[in-house]
Amino acid sequence: MKENISSKAIAWTKSPYDNETRKEIEILLSDNNLKELEDRFYRNLSFGTGGLRGKIGAGSNRMNRYTVGLATQGLAVYLLKNNLADMGVVIAYDSRNYSKEFAEETASVLAGNGIKSYLFDKLTPVPLCSFAIRSLSAAAGVVITASHNPPEYNGYKVYSSDGCQIVPPQDSDIISEISKIDSIESIKRADFSHSIDNKHINIIGDDIRKEYKQRVIESLSKPEEKKINIVYSPIHGSGITIIPELLSNAGFMNVHIVNEQEKPDGNFPTVRYPNPEEKEAMSLAIRDGKAFNADIILATDPDADRIGVGVKQNEEYVLLSGNQLAVLLCDYILANLYEQNKIDGKTAIIKTIITTELLRAVCDFYSVKIYDVLTGFKWIGALMRDFEHSHNDNFVFGCEESYGYLAIDYVRDKDAVSSTLLVCEMAEKYRLKGLNLLDRLNQIYLKHGYYCEQMRYIVLEGADGAGKIKTIMENFRNDPPYQVDGKDLETVKDYHKQTETNIITGKSSTLNGFPVSDVLQYHYTDGSSFAIRPSGTEPKIKFYISAVTKTTENDISYSKESAENSVCNIMQFIQNRIDSL
Repeated sequence: MKENISSKAIAWTKSPYDNETRKEIEILLSDNNLKELEDRFYRNLSFGTGGLRGKIGAGSNRMNRYTVGLATQGLAVYLLKNNLADMGVVIAYDSRNYSKEFAEETASVLAGNGIKSYLFDKLTPVPLCSFAIRSLSAAAGVVITASHNPPEYNGYKVYSSDGCQIVPPQDSDIISEISKIDSIESIKRADFSHSIDNKHINIIGDDIRKEYKQRVIESLSKPEEKKINIVYSPIHGSGITIIPELLSNAGFMNVHIVNEQEKPDGNFPTVRYPNPEEKEAMSLAIRDGKAFNADIILATDPDADRIGVGVKQNEEYVLLSGNQLAVLLCDYILANLYEQNKIDGKTAIIKTIITTELLRAVCDFYSVKIYDVLTGFKWIGALMRDFEHSHNDNFVFGCEESYGYLAIDYVRDKDAVSSTLLVCEMAEKYRLKGLNLLDRLNQIYLKHGYYCEQMRYIVLEGADGAGKIKTIMENFRNDPPYQVDGKDLETVKDYHKQTETNIITGKSSTLNGFPVSDVLQYHYTDGSSFAIRPSGTEPKIKFYISAVTKTTENDISYSKESAENSVCNIMQFIQNRIDSL
């Protein structure tokens, strides 16, 4: 075993670490489990997309009370240095294993530093934390969640005073404070119960939930009974605490909850991954959809910031992709605004750079602005902040292809709770017109062309995996794929080098308005494209592939088949190159 890893591991078998932590590492040492020890100690668990995320367990590269404590101590020092302690910190947690314990640890460390917190009294969806930060005028927020990761993971997401996940320079400032803490003995921790008694820790009850529900219904719903038939699954997560009641209050009377997935459970016993992007996670909702003859099926992930949707067609259920649902919601919102004569030169949509370009065609049709930001909903929230301060644009919708949507401006993160209501309202409106969501999607394709997008990923865990991901990015960066599936490369966008290069003219320019990020995008002369980026929260490298074909009523099936074949061929090219490395 490498000497530094060995010494770090041995240190975790001694005071001040608790007995359970010591025993966990002692067993690994006695078993000489070198690979596991290396993975647990080859680095300190670091901030990624707005915070920590990692496997639960003992070790510096794991989620545990000590890594949570270190992160919170760094956050506390940052707040104190910036005179923000009196405003307080909102803390929420989802259904994952140890989420409540990590939330209480966060509150205790803040209290130990003399900083008050507002801790939700039970598991709570991400968007409600964002909403509460704004409602309570808090300095920051923390959500204990690993979103849609497998059950062995948990995480720690940090939010700024406007309810948005932290972005530069705030994230680097907090990371800097964390890095200065050289020992867990530097963590200041107050007694949890005593801190509640002296109001350093304040418990949030139903008032915030009621305020949020009322505003969402007023923003997105019509006060009438709706007859659409719905099946909903919270996939063992926090959505169950609010979504069924929200739908009922909005007039949706035919809502059926998937019984096996109703109870919150951090082990997620009915699914491999608690992710509505995965077809397997939707299988019980599909089963119940057939049993109840539902028009649509819905599912949210454990922290209720992502939503998956299925639509009944010919006695089966077609699952919408994240891009398809983004297009439907965007079109629905803009059509309603157009009918009410509420579109003006300030109306604006925000999407991430790897989200479908069909949104641009829809926005052009309605003469609405559309902005691109880096992957990660925090960048959508950051641009919403700019809109608010500049008053030059009015936000009406934000989305990312990974099932994240926001159609209200008083939350600053993706929101599956309000999006669930919006999807149901949209589906009901089309039902009354004799259409379902797929019918409307085909109408959009006929107008703007068929866009086929797929996201694929490769899991590469541990230190070796991190090295492999780096090798793949370097290979594609240094040797662009000039021809794929008979298509000629037109433009390369490198968000790390901050350059956009036109291959045909040879001219290169600066990518303005984007922070540095390890993302590559390749655009081809026929309109197809693909992007590559390492995940900021998981040990994966992701590929986003898009192909476009024009279509008419006579050849829509052919157009779909042609685009889908093109996407498969591009992915095969990518896989072949990776296999050769």
